[in-house]
Amino acid sequence: MATLIANGIMVERETALLKKIDINVAESEKRSGKNTVNMQETYTVYLIEIRWVGGLPVGDSPWRRYSEFELLRTYLLVTYPFVVIPPLPEKRAEFVWHKLSADNLDPDFVERRRLGLENFLIRVASHSVLSKDKIFYQFLTEGWREAVLETGFQDKADSRLKSLSATLRVKNPDKSFTDLKQYSDELNSAISHLLRVRAKVADRMYGVYKVHGNYGRIFSEWSAIEKEMGDGLQSAGHHMDTHSASVDDILEEEEHYADQLKEYLFYTDALRSVCRKHELIQYELEMAVLDLASKKQQREELTTGAVRVFSLKGMSSKLFGQESPEQRESRLAALQQSIQASEDAVLDKNQECRQEFMRMSWEEVKRFKEQKDRELREALISYAIMQISMCKKVGDNMGTATCDPHHVTRTM
Repeated sequence: MATLIANGIMVERETALLKKIDINVAESEKRSGKNTVNMQETYTVYLIEIRWVGGLPVGDSPWRRYSEFELLRTYLLVTYPFVVIPPLPEKRAEFVWHKLSADNLDPDFVERRRLGLENFLIRVASHSVLSKDKIFYQFLTEGWREAVLETGFQDKADSRLKSLSATLRVKNPDKSFTDLKQYSDELNSAISHLLRVRAKVADRMYGVYKVHGNYGRIFSEWSAIEKEMGDGLQSAGHHMDTHSASVDDILEEEEHYADQLKEYLFYTDALRSVCRKHELIQYELEMAVLDLASKKQQREELTTGAVRVFSLKGMSSKLFGQESPEQRESRLAALQQSIQASEDAVLDKNQECRQEFMRMSWEEVKRFKEQKDRELREALISYAIMQISMCKKVGDNMGTATCDPHHVTRTM
């Protein structure tokens, strides 16, 4: 099967869309304008280029803001709740070492976000379900905002309060989804810890390297007042300056691997989203079962005339007399019809919860775990190789300085 490598990530060309087109977020551009509250703001837009495999462009190339990518992802979350939706790159820099700018308009940050947005589009286009969505294709090629709003997806979105209520009140949570939530929390904790440690190490590394810049300046100044050792001191100062300056490229390369870790940090929220949706479906099923049981009890009481629990209707019957046989028959018929509708609702909810949603979501989770294991393994191996290469390069540079016959240690 053909594969596509995007920003170091391998994705299968397993869908009709990715077989036919190449997706590229070609460039970014800073713009200014008024926002929804009529205030001036500066923002970044990104150019999406779509080409047929072979090179010919597909329609016009639209510019999209980050907020439009957010709207697209929200639409996908609501429309395909069983899918582990790929995350967007961070809107503002997190887990940064102190010398790295956290400004979301910083050119280096914007460039990294451009690559992340391209990776997001490629992941969606490589998905067997998401890639077939008409709104997604319109996002890539033409005006799309009116079309996505016409779907009414915002009305279908579950409120946070509703999801929280389901989480707290569901009585029989599915163990497999409980385990998935725990897996998501543990993955989030592990990656967060790794990113925090990496930021601290980067800070210390930056400090150590920049100290060598001070040594370089001292050695250079010293060489001006020494006759016999001048050449050696000048050479040592040059190597110190080179060593000090190299940390910027090293840490910039490390940011690429940090971004890959951050993507999977944000993936954990997509896993939780699947769990929350299942909890909501399970809660609605439990409420439907309780409602059905209550209606069946009412039917039994109406048929036998025995009231098991206190009710206003029972009290009113004692106060104002029993209803006529015709009234009772009418109520029984209406109640029987309501029971039938409730049984159908329970059957539908049970099928949705235990068959359709579980089957599709577990296929998604399995695919995600295989992808995560493969890509994080490759990323961490590449990171280790980069560190080894960096250490060898530093050692060679410092070794050259030490072995130089004109070096200060030789001279002295």
